Amino acid sequence: MAQEVKVSKSEAPQPAPREFGRVESIPHKHRRMSKWDLFATWVGANANNGTWYIGGVIAACGFLTASTTLVIVGLVSYALLAVASYMGYQTGLPAMALTRASFGLRGSFIPSVINVVQFIGWAAVNTFIAATSISYIFGELFGWPLYGKPGGTFGLIVGILIMSVLHLLSISVGEKSVQMIERVGIVLVVIFVMWESVVVFKTVSFHDIVTWQPPHNMRMSSGVAADTLAAFNLAWVTAASDFSRFTAKKSAATTSAFLGANFGLFWFAFIGLFATIGTAVSLNHFDPNNSDPSTVAAKLGLGVIALLVIVLTSTTANAVNLMSAGSALTNMTHRLSLRVSLWIVTIAATLVTFIPVYLASFLDVFETFLDGIGMFLGPEIAIFLVDYFFLKGKQYRLSEFTKVRGAYWYTHGINWVAVASWVLGVVAYWALKQVPAIASTIGATFIAMAIAAIIYWIGMRLVQPKAEKA
Repeated sequence: MAQEVKVSKSEAPQPAPREFGRVESIPHKHRRMSKWDLFATWVGANANNGTWYIGGVIAACGFLTASTTLVIVGLVSYALLAVASYMGYQTGLPAMALTRASFGLRGSFIPSVINVVQFIGWAAVNTFIAATSISYIFGELFGWPLYGKPGGTFGLIVGILIMSVLHLLSISVGEKSVQMIERVGIVLVVIFVMWESVVVFKTVSFHDIVTWQPPHNMRMSSGVAADTLAAFNLAWVTAASDFSRFTAKKSAATTSAFLGANFGLFWFAFIGLFATIGTAVSLNHFDPNNSDPSTVAAKLGLGVIALLVIVLTSTTANAVNLMSAGSALTNMTHRLSLRVSLWIVTIAATLVTFIPVYLASFLDVFETFLDGIGMFLGPEIAIFLVDYFFLKGKQYRLSEFTKVRGAYWYTHGINWVAVASWVLGVVAYWALKQVPAIASTIGATFIAMAIAAIIYWIGMRLVQPKAEKA
């Protein structure tokens, strides 16, 4: 009779740790995105209708205040973009998957939801502006009523549907189609902006633009401009890793991202600023609702070609927006492929685009959207950057990113220190906006980010004072 062998509990085979969703780290040897590709991606991300519109909106500060605020906020914001981009280069992981280390595997749903909402919102913003261009094109070619005139809504709706088809084509094969469309788009952007610059300065002198002042009842403070620009710029920080993970060069992830984003921002925002002030000077009337490139291009007499370029540059920008939204969605719904997620967010962006058509003016919706982004986004960014660079020493354990009860599981999958720090950062933003000395001068965004960062750093030190670096 065979002798029974007793196996102790400690020697018995242990079940493998449960997995929490899939994440894919891109090995360096499989990365094909060059410095130029990443530079073009970030130029194209900012050289678009939304950036032009931002430039037009902050024209309400007057040229000097608007331009100074634009440069300072751009440099600070995209320095953060560069360091966030470094995270993707080092780990090969998409942006929202990286937040699992700071917020916890389940807690990362918070930044993921924010990203899905904000990038769907940005895609809708660009779509609306491009659809306005299409309505002007239909007006030129077929005599259809322009948007804003009786019967003009039909042309806008057709334009939204056309843009949606273009967006589905632009994200049809994931990051490869984004890379291709950015290479083409950057050439069109350069040609268009040069043409626009010549037309603007033929119409109005530089001296007239610099000395122009908005009506007192429409003036925007430097603090409001700073928060508006910060909300616009920081949106890209949460998408940085979605693209830098495809490059094998650190300089591409950091320097190319920083230079490309700032180049696109300064070029198009300044053109929006010049064009909006130039239109106000030439018409002797300033209306911030007319800051979008379609309206300005039509009033400057640029014709159908310019409007077509506006449509195409919107497509290049939304390729980045939709890719980032789709990536965030896959972090929450692990059963969906990236391609399916991209289709879902594209359809959602189309539906959101109809909100200003029927419920409010585009400017009102846009400003409300920006204020919400700044409040929720800044503290989130502060937390995941502090976690990676200061608490974890730029070292994440990639094998732990899907493990239930692993290093990043925290309490039932949520790091409550991160969640509490984020909530306090949001509250700080709201409170600072109620302080005129701050809200009207430097804005609330970066102060709220600093507050969230300090709270998180102290909280994690208190909770895990002797924890080894991940």
